[in-house]
Amino acid sequence: MRRIPLSRRSHVTGFQTLPVLGATEHESALERDFVTLVTFRDPGARILSQPVTISFREGSASRRYTPDFLVHWTHAGSELFEIKYRADLRVQWPRLRPAFLAARAWACERGVAFRIATDRGIRGPLLENAKRLLPLRSAPIDRDVSDFLLGVHGMLPQPTFGSLVAAVPMDRSAVLGTLWRMIARGEFRVDLDVPITFRTQVIRS
Repeated sequence: MRRIPLSRRSHVTGFQTLPVLGATEHESALERDFVTLVTFRDPGARILSQPVTISFREGSASRRYTPDFLVHWTHAGSELFEIKYRADLRVQWPRLRPAFLAARAWACERGVAFRIATDRGIRGPLLENAKRLLPLRSAPIDRDVSDFLLGVHGMLPQPTFGSLVAAVPMDRSAVLGTLWRMIARGEFRVDLDVPITFRTQVIRS
């Protein structure tokens, strides 16, 4: 079990509560990517690392299982997650299946969904966009450039990333930086499930 700073672990029959204060801990690159994706999708989501340890029986043997994360979404309830690479999941499935069934039962009793998230679902264009845009949400923005972009957007028939940059008669690097920040803040919307290019359609929020 991983060490979680600034927390106390209390033992309870059947499961163990692991409150996380401060930063969410993760053990693997895939878990890190999962946390990045959740934070990007829902900035208000609460992510608890290794939130419970579930005790269950498999035949005559007593076993314990600790899922990776519990996510409390801002407007969509809560979900308990196991994070696994698909290759590992295939190899370990016979051993993991009873634990996953126990986790599903535990979650169902508490009105929580249990999910298995793999690299196929976590990694892709959305994650790459999240990695680029997340740091820009709190970055300073040039309001003169952003106001110009908003005005130009209203005059273009089908604004794209490239046409917006080309239409603003200001320093190109400043325009690019401001446009990325406006997308990150949600002032402009784009399809985040595909790579953002100069041909990407840009919609005003």
